[in-house]
Amino acid sequence: MVNYPEKETSITSARSKVREFEDAWNTRNPEVVSLYCAEDSLWQDKGRVILGRQEIVSFLTGKWKQELHFRHMKELWSVQRNLLTIRVASEWRTLHNNWYRTSGTEIWELSDAGLLQKRIICAIDTQISSDERLFWWPFGRRPDGHLNLSQLHL
Repeated sequence: MVNYPEKETSITSARSKVREFEDAWNTRNPEVVSLYCAEDSLWQDKGRVILGRQEIVSFLTGKWKQELHFRHMKELWSVQRNLLTIRVASEWRTLHNNWYRTSGTEIWELSDAGLLQKRIICAIDTQISSDERLFWWPFGRRPDGHLNLSQLHL
């Protein structure tokens, strides 16, 4: 059962929230990402259930030990009250220099405080060549003006 807040999330505030969360992911610092989540945040990620900030930190720590040179993009697709649908894509490489692009959709439920209460992702990993990479910015925040997922046809 979804607990709807009294006020609806605006498109502008939803876009801002999505960009803030993308920026947090691009730090590749699990502690930073976890601060955007409710204490009891529930994630469902590729068949794995992750509950609470401590498990989120543990999950992301393991993820980023395996997914090197990680760069991530999020794009708001829809918003209704405190429910957001976000298109996502990441590029990363393995220890064996195999490059991958992960693409999919996240569904978010925000808490009354605007924190991520629930995150459900459906995504696939596709092996790509280094020449097929599209996310070339330096580590950290995606530069303003960089093409978005729609413009990259992802």
